[in-house]
Amino acid sequence: MDLKTATAIRRLRLVSAPEAVSFLLLLLCSVLKRTTDFNAVPVMGMVHGVLFVLYVIFWADAWNRTKWPLRTAAVYFVLSVLPTGGFFAERKLKRAAEDEVIASRARAEGIVNA
Repeated sequence: MDLKTATAIRRLRLVSAPEAVSFLLLLLCSVLKRTTDFNAVPVMGMVHGVLFVLYVIFWADAWNRTKWPLRTAAVYFVLSVLPTGGFFAERKLKRAAEDEVIASRARAEGIVNA
């Protein structure tokens, strides 16, 4: 994996958890708006919107660089629209990155020819 691909995946990982947190906070603010006088929906909506747009941009960049199959790319996109999906996306991306590091070290040491 080259440096630009690793960076694209890292950016996607770094934005996925905050995007999920902002989605949950937006849902909480929506409930509070309906039940109390507290209205933070405009602010949280903007924060979540910016993080979601960043997630989609980073997702598209990672998909372009990694050449994921359509199914894998679709899974990461669907995880972005689920309230806690960003946490699962981050975990899956971290696991995949760790597996790639292990594989590249094995190739460098001549253990495997993959």
